[in-house]
Amino acid sequence: MTLLRPEIRALLPEARQTINRVARSFSLAARLLPNQIRNDVELLYLVLRTLDDLVDVDVRAGGSTRDAAERRIAAIEAWASGKGIGATAANAPEVSRELLILDDLARRHPDLPRDAVHDFLAGMRADLAGPQIETDQDAAHYCYQVAGTVGRLMASMLGVAPGHEREADRAARALGSAMQRTNILRDIDEDLANGRVYLSAASLRAHNINPAAASGSTSLRDADRGELLRDEIARADTEYDEGLNGIRYLTHGGRSIRAAALLYREILRQIEREGYGARRPHRPVVGRARKAALLARAAIGG
Repeated sequence: MTLLRPEIRALLPEARQTINRVARSFSLAARLLPNQIRNDVELLYLVLRTLDDLVDVDVRAGGSTRDAAERRIAAIEAWASGKGIGATAANAPEVSRELLILDDLARRHPDLPRDAVHDFLAGMRADLAGPQIETDQDAAHYCYQVAGTVGRLMASMLGVAPGHEREADRAARALGSAMQRTNILRDIDEDLANGRVYLSAASLRAHNINPAAASGSTSLRDADRGELLRDEIARADTEYDEGLNGIRYLTHGGRSIRAAALLYREILRQIEREGYGARRPHRPVVGRARKAALLARAAIGG
């Protein structure tokens, strides 16, 4: 594998600190990766986290701060559309570290799907604007944009067995989307309290819930809540099954991806164990002992 450029290597400590601080389950799973691939995964996470923050600044800030953020985002969007760093320089006075990392990752992983970066940015913008999720298809598209894209980027860095690129891409999309659905269900009470709904209006109506009234942590009646979450969990489980089945197409990192999937999927089981949050709406947490057992299971290929 081609070596990191020195200026990128200097960012490794910050990348590791970021994933350890913000994404503990992923950081645990990443420890099962070969060292150089782990470095790349952590660099990618640093980029995506920073892009998320940049979009936040772009939407919420004003004046020169917003203008600077927009130039950096526009430069990355230009790169994602197939232009080189030199062609994006007109959009930003300096080449950002995010662009340098992405370009270095693409240099060392030629199959890195740049369109996934573009789609990710579109998802981040939609998220901050308040995504309009009317249909189940809208929900699936949103989950692809903000997480299925990450699955695709990860798969390209881990490597795919020749002849199975299409199957691996579908599985990576599915697994990333399943994890985003899990995020939505885990954070449903916090999001409702903030007036944000990431489930489709069609799904809410199917469970006799008025989408316009779905705000506030107590807005879901107990019976409707349980039925709604059961159906949403089933959607996520279907995608987990597809994603886990596609791990066999990866040439590296299968144990790590399995670990991440098992850790995240266990959140769904925790939601079920807690009665779908009807008794005491809160954010479900998987205990340390259970996480350790799942990591061990993934490490031995179970």
